[in-house]
Amino acid sequence: MNLYAPIIGLLVLAAGFMALAIILSKIIGPRRKNKAKYDPYECGVESTPQPEEGGRIPVKYYITAMLYIVFDIEIVFLYPWAVSYQQMGLFALVEMVLFIITVFIAYMYVFRRGGLNWD
Repeated sequence: MNLYAPIIGLLVLAAGFMALAIILSKIIGPRRKNKAKYDPYECGVESTPQPEEGGRIPVKYYITAMLYIVFDIEIVFLYPWAVSYQQMGLFALVEMVLFIITVFIAYMYVFRRGGLNWD
């Protein structure tokens, strides 16, 4: 049981912090109620009505989401490589350089096409 004492202590500390934060937000937080606060998204800004058949979402939104996924996957591949670099040797270094060059070429293509401009 002594092995689990730090984990249990950390869980109790996290639960106590969570309960304290919730209680303090109820006590200290502002209580301004309006119609916009109860809309979906709860941002406080009145939303514009959308047509019944659905609104058009800009393509740049999807491009930004895909770029995030591509570069997120790149980071997922870089972490294990960095951890076990010493065991893998020169072959892994060459493969990772090729991978980074490929991702950099894709990044430059998107940059030159204006995919990163949010205008």
